[in-house]
Amino acid sequence: MELMEAMKTRHSVRQYTDRPIPAEAAAALRAEIDACNRAGGLHIQLVTDEPAAFGGRMAHYGKFSNVRNYIALIGPKGQALDEKLGYYGERIALRAQQLGLNTCWVALTYSRGKSRCTVAPGEKLVCVLTVGYGSTQGVPHKSKPMDAVCRSDEPTPDWFRRGAEAALFAPTAMNQQKFLLTRTGEKVTAKATGGFYSKIDLGIVKYHFELGSGRDSSVWA
Repeated sequence: MELMEAMKTRHSVRQYTDRPIPAEAAAALRAEIDACNRAGGLHIQLVTDEPAAFGGRMAHYGKFSNVRNYIALIGPKGQALDEKLGYYGERIALRAQQLGLNTCWVALTYSRGKSRCTVAPGEKLVCVLTVGYGSTQGVPHKSKPMDAVCRSDEPTPDWFRRGAEAALFAPTAMNQQKFLLTRTGEKVTAKATGGFYSKIDLGIVKYHFELGSGRDSSVWA
């Protein structure tokens, strides 16, 4: 599965089967996590066969069931951390989709105290990604019209339009899609426009935009 296909077919999944993640898939996922940790200076971790973090009332409230595997999104404290974890976390989520696994971004409805991950001094656990074999493949989220989240000098080039279309596939907290992409020449400014966890969302949006546009991080103003 190509990354663009993974981006379009990945949907949030909250209910999982008992099927364990095979060793080969877990190794591939850890390799991607290691690459993201090196690139971003992060401490993201895959936790497998651990039901406690999603075994309580909060998980029930979030409509999660049978979650036994998750990816803990951790890094050094700082203003850029949330956006960076959104960017690299979505890269990992799409790799999971390529491996035939399902995921869901989770910020609140799990037990941080029971999660089996290592948070070193000076680090912060920001959120997690559930991962495993879903009972379903999830459903697509509703999207805003492109002109609600994008501004562009005219004429609008194809690369920006493709990037904006990809950005609208990005998962955002409560499906807010509270971001604005503004193109001036060959540069784009990405801005969060408020809402819960909007900095995480912005990192996810940036990764999607880069995939769709074919540009790298140098596109950002």
